Amino acid sequence: MIDLMAVPFDGIIIIIIFSLLCYCIIEKKITQNKELDDEQKKKRKKTIKKITILWTSIAIVLCLIFMVMILDDIRDGVVDKPIIYLYPEQEETITVRLGKKENLTCTYPIYDNKWEVTAKPNGELTDLSNGRSLYALYWEGIRSTNPEIEKGFCVKGEDTVKFLEEKLKILGLTDREADEFIIYWLPKLGNNKYNLIKFESMEEINENMPLEISPEPDTVIRVLMAYKPVNKYVDIEEQTLSTPERKGFTVVEWGGTEIENTDLK
Repeated sequence: MIDLMAVPFDGIIIIIIFSLLCYCIIEKKITQNKELDDEQKKKRKKTIKKITILWTSIAIVLCLIFMVMILDDIRDGVVDKPIIYLYPEQEETITVRLGKKENLTCTYPIYDNKWEVTAKPNGELTDLSNGRSLYALYWEGIRSTNPEIEKGFCVKGEDTVKFLEEKLKILGLTDREADEFIIYWLPKLGNNKYNLIKFESMEEINENMPLEISPEPDTVIRVLMAYKPVNKYVDIEEQTLSTPERKGFTVVEWGGTEIENTDLK
């Protein structure tokens, strides 16, 4: 999985090692210089030491600034808590692959190029790598694209439950799936004065994180909510939602992302 946080820390270690190495080489050359007396050598070593400390400090500060920038970018583009449910028509072994492994930041069970599970029609899963029982597969990752809210809904925080119950039913989630969605997202949306909300299209979702499942399901429902907290009502063209038909081997995924520090489009 991606580990952008390692970049600045590795950079700091490299800078320190490089600075110490340069200091030792220069100090050795000063010591071996026969044209300088002891007092001159002492002064030059002191100057080199000050320069080395200053350079190292500046470089470390730049690495830390870069780390903060990475944290901001990651948080702005994180897709929160997508979970995947599998409902085959009969108990069978199913393989699930995520198309952009490099964008993953957290998974459970641990994702190693694929998940392989035994699934029952009621959604119960068994992880074939360790025999653990599961009810869903979890992943979190960095977005490949930034969501744009051109059409959607402006919803009062206090109306979040009613809104989500209505819209998630339209989008094809069962009561249980919708309950878990609402339980996770209600604390994030309910405390805001208003939320601008859109449900991304299947094309947008697949572009962000392709999903490959074998055997191929008959029905795939992927619900990804993008939202932005706002302080006042925003007049926006309402998004049209459609209800998929759940038939045969069905796969359901839900998740969401908060849009921060971006202009609404």
